[in-house]
Amino acid sequence: MPTSRAAARCTAHDELPQPEPAALLHIDWTRCDGRGLCTELLPELLARDEWGYPLARTGSAAGSAAERSDIAIPPALRGAAADAVALCPRQALKLTSR
Repeated sequence: MPTSRAAARCTAHDELPQPEPAALLHIDWTRCDGRGLCTELLPELLARDEWGYPLARTGSAAGSAAERSDIAIPPALRGAAADAVALCPRQALKLTSR
C-alpha cells in the first residue's frame, strides 16, 4: 500500500532525536525551606508539594534523587531559571550547563 508524502514526513520526524536541554536546575534540599518562589517563576517546570517544596512537573516523586534534584531546563526557559536562581532567598538553586 503506497504511503503519502505527508505520512512519510511525519514518520521520519518522529524518529528524529529530541534536542538535549541547555541546562539543569539543581535543587539543594539541605538549603531549601519551601518558600515556593521558584515555583512561581518556573510554573511550566515546577509545582509545589503540600509543604511548599518544589516538585518537578515531569517525573515522579518516587524517582531517584537525581531526578528530583536536577531538572532539565529547555532553552526557552533558561532566563526564568536564572531569575529563580538569583532570587532564591536560601540560595538553594544552581543552574549548570550540560
